[in-house]
Amino acid sequence: MKHVAPKALLSSAAIIIRKGDDEDPASIVTKALSDFATEFEKKFDDRLKAVEGKGVDPKLIERLDKIEAKQNRPGRGNDEAKDAKEAHAIELKAWLTYIRKGQQTDDVTLKTLTVANDQAAGYLAPAETSKDLVRDITEISPIRQFASVRNSMAPSVKYPKRVGITNAKWEGEIEEAEESEPTFGQTEITSRRLTTYVDLSNSLLMGSDGAAEAEVRQAFAEDFALKEGRAFVAGDGVKEPMGILSDPAVSYFANGHATNLSADALIGLMYSLKSVYRNRGVWVLNGASLATIRKLKDGQGNYLWQPSFQAGQPETILGRPVAEAVDMPDIASGTFPIAFGDLGTGYRIVDRQQLGTLTDPYTQATRAITRIHGTRWVGGGVVMPAAIKKLKMATS
Repeated sequence: MKHVAPKALLSSAAIIIRKGDDEDPASIVTKALSDFATEFEKKFDDRLKAVEGKGVDPKLIERLDKIEAKQNRPGRGNDEAKDAKEAHAIELKAWLTYIRKGQQTDDVTLKTLTVANDQAAGYLAPAETSKDLVRDITEISPIRQFASVRNSMAPSVKYPKRVGITNAKWEGEIEEAEESEPTFGQTEITSRRLTTYVDLSNSLLMGSDGAAEAEVRQAFAEDFALKEGRAFVAGDGVKEPMGILSDPAVSYFANGHATNLSADALIGLMYSLKSVYRNRGVWVLNGASLATIRKLKDGQGNYLWQPSFQAGQPETILGRPVAEAVDMPDIASGTFPIAFGDLGTGYRIVDRQQLGTLTDPYTQATRAITRIHGTRWVGGGVVMPAAIKKLKMATS
């Protein structure tokens, strides 16, 4: 389109003034400007209609003009590198937003996370990160469930016990009664410290919205429960609680064979306890031993093991419930694979401090690390050895 220069416009206005000296000069100039604007708008509309008739968007033409001007500009290569860097930054921001928050925050983020199909050479975006964390199952010996548990803030708890009874005698009508001297003793349960710590980078903590720290606390809970359950079964009593199998005061019943579990031995083990303990007794054994017992029968061909027919009720062996403890040993020569007894009377657990966690962001601050400590104080031990007995895989 041919543009009318302002100089030509002024010349036209001057001619009009010379032709009509009797008219007001201002009116003449105003009329000339009005005629120019009308003519300009008419030619612009005609050109726009011509372009639209060809199906070309005027915005596209404007965009192409800008691209052409940019291509002709000196230093174009540097601009392309800058644009590529900016595009990469946008993609990186989009992906980080997605994996941290699981959502797209704006249209730009949504456009940069494009996924293709398998037939078109696979996926362009990284694989989806699930919010569900896959964990291994932690099996814990359930001694705490059946033992007697109490709380104490003292470093140890002493349990006085009577180890004998009085010595009453039948005497004649005028005979003098004899003095009895029952003996007393005591059992002391000392609390033991179970502790560890985990170092987490500050970057991980900031980027996980608290999930990482929560997962560490969950790991503490599982680990500490696992370790104390193991100690309640076979702890040596030195730095850890004394376990049922390790206490020399807990007597054993011989199986009669070093490797083959005997059904008669289980019956003998059960009835070797006093009736008050036997009637409250529970079998403690691992899954492998339980599988062996499920195959055993009595003299009439009845299985010693009986399934639970009521929801919430445990399985039974010879009518008494079963506590499956993963830390009990397998059936082998010289081992104690099975224990039976009244754990509520015979074994005592003392909780001095529940599992506590302490977050320390200071001592490792120069490494950008936060240290999370976990600590637990607990003690355990046999307080009534007569209430518990263990089966020994031996002839005697």
